[in-house]
Amino acid sequence: MPSVKLLLGTRYSALFTFMKYTLYTLFPNLITPWLSEALLAKAIERGLIEVDVRDLRNHAGNKHNRVDDTPYGGGAGMVIRVDVAAKAIAEVQAESTPDEIILLSPAGETFTQKIAEELAAKEHLLFLCGRYEGFDARVEKLVTRELSVGDYVLMGGEIAALTILEATARLLPGVLGDAKSHQQDSFTTGLLDYPEYTRPLEFEDEKVPDILLSGHHANIEIWRRQEALRRTLERRPELLARLELSKQDKKLLQEIREQRVKDEGDQKL
Repeated sequence: MPSVKLLLGTRYSALFTFMKYTLYTLFPNLITPWLSEALLAKAIERGLIEVDVRDLRNHAGNKHNRVDDTPYGGGAGMVIRVDVAAKAIAEVQAESTPDEIILLSPAGETFTQKIAEELAAKEHLLFLCGRYEGFDARVEKLVTRELSVGDYVLMGGEIAALTILEATARLLPGVLGDAKSHQQDSFTTGLLDYPEYTRPLEFEDEKVPDILLSGHHANIEIWRRQEALRRTLERRPELLARLELSKQDKKLLQEIREQRVKDEGDQKL
């Protein structure tokens, strides 16, 4: 199967930061529909990103297009051959040099927002999406890094690759409608994001907080920061240990903790 290259509207690309993604997979049709909708489709149409989806079977080297074989030493499942991966990588390198060659693997470094920001500064990312029991271990020496999207096992690397693609592409200038919208995202600031509200003003006896209706922007910013700290303390307290908190943050956290102690005391009465 030929590669599927999604690149339209290239006249726009000179106006913005440009990123190229190359994805090798055994199932290109799992990936291409994801790229035909929403903001990724618009980014492709405007020439902000190029996504080149290629079939690993093109490098099988046999009439049956078999890319896998049984593992040495026995065991369940099949393993994707190292020579197939090597040919795939060499094909891309003959055209241009990827900044990163990324193997999606449960054994890889856990993908984070910090890594997303690092990768978003690159120009060309190449992904190897595995299936079955994964790639021959010798593939690890052919890549620049291994990444995992979490401590669980997927059926293949396609969803993981798309996760990284989305997380990095949305950081590129012009991809999001509001250039500032990602700056307050969860994890970008080191905290979980503050809660957001819109219409209706009241739903099932729960109203939008009065502070958000006050029009006092300085107080709203303080409230949002406190709520971000509150959410992080309640849901992901380990994140706070990594942060260098300001005096105001410490003060807000102290107020949160004092309020929690008060609420717990009221419940016992």
